[in-house]
Amino acid sequence: MRILWLKSDLLLPLDKGGRLRTWHLMRHLARRHQITYLSFADRATTDSDNLAGMCQVAERVVTVARRERPKGSLRFYLDVAAHLADPLPYAVATYRSPAFTAKIQDLLEQHAFHLVVCDFLAPAVNLPPALPCPSVLFTHNVEAEIWRRHAETHQGRMTFGLYDTQHRRMLVYEDSALQRFDGILTVSDADRKTLTRLYPDAGAKPMWVIPTGVDTEYFAPDGTAASDARLVFAGSMDWLPNEDAMRFFCHDVLPLIRAEEPRARLSIVGRAPTAAVRALADEHIEVTGTVADVRPFMRKAAVHVVPLRIGGGTRLKIFEAMAMGQAVVSTTIGAEGLPVTDGEHVLIADGPRAFADAVVSLLRDARRRQALSTAARQLVLERYDWSAAAEVLDAALTQCATRSPYAVKAQEPGAGAAAASERPENARNDRMSA
Repeated sequence: MRILWLKSDLLLPLDKGGRLRTWHLMRHLARRHQITYLSFADRATTDSDNLAGMCQVAERVVTVARRERPKGSLRFYLDVAAHLADPLPYAVATYRSPAFTAKIQDLLEQHAFHLVVCDFLAPAVNLPPALPCPSVLFTHNVEAEIWRRHAETHQGRMTFGLYDTQHRRMLVYEDSALQRFDGILTVSDADRKTLTRLYPDAGAKPMWVIPTGVDTEYFAPDGTAASDARLVFAGSMDWLPNEDAMRFFCHDVLPLIRAEEPRARLSIVGRAPTAAVRALADEHIEVTGTVADVRPFMRKAAVHVVPLRIGGGTRLKIFEAMAMGQAVVSTTIGAEGLPVTDGEHVLIADGPRAFADAVVSLLRDARRRQALSTAARQLVLERYDWSAAAEVLDAALTQCATRSPYAVKAQEPGAGAAAASERPENARNDRMSA
């Protein structure tokens, strides 16, 4: 098949859960299909090696220039203020771009694509009114649920009104956007059920659950001895749910843990920490910022904490910790959508006291940590390699693309493999600006 893949950013560097998921899935798809990848790119910050590296997952890479506004910066807040009266939710409106729409139209005119894949909700704001082929929306989260949980978490604060407004705008936009597509991909059965509940019309469309995977060779134990007092959280620290999780944990949970285990220390590992996250650093809390490799920090920790109160989709960080044989303590929302059993693969705890007690119990019981870590790694080894998830995705995309009037030949037996064999040795990159 010839696939036009739309995303808001490049996949490299692999420092976000959404990027990781798409990268591993596309790496398998690219062996069978011809993928044109269209995204924004900040010319001032885009690394040429990262742009070139996209050749591993796409035959053609096209970018539209966009200046990224660092979260928490003055430019970011000015941009938010400029969109206060916009009927679109800010998370979508900020990606609205006539240049991106024009580039989609150009590509559709130049190439007979069998399928358009919109990766996350944001690029959908730039779709032309009509498409010449079927289209699929890859929903890594239920976006309206994230904003609803933000509003619930910030009850009584000045920010409640902002989050509540964004939640209501996202409900309207997400519903209308889902109507644009011929098929919908979700990352968990929980998300599928939520989408069907919130948007009954979308629930009538073909919908596929693409399981979460993990690179079990990269994320693997290496025999490093963990510190009995070290905790770790890993994730993109400019994502609001992660920021909220760390503020909650450091203010409400960690003091309870340290009251019983004074040696307890926390490492917050991840890209682009906001000012609020950086302010958490003290003698007991390490905020690393971007690191070349998260695994050494994970291996030093006795317990991996995932105290999310806001979020959607599935958390790759939990599967990565499980693959490395780490004991994990998560909230219910943190483990939402993952096929894990409380007490067997992870410990689930909600509320400051319950979460602290679960962490302390593992810090004090090396045998229990080992039992959890062994069962967790065995689960991902047996059932959650990325290649299996990619097969599910490939079948879903193929099924949706057969609706295209010119997709028949590409779907004949062996057509995908033949197309892959005809591709040039080095994929072509077209970096275009607008």
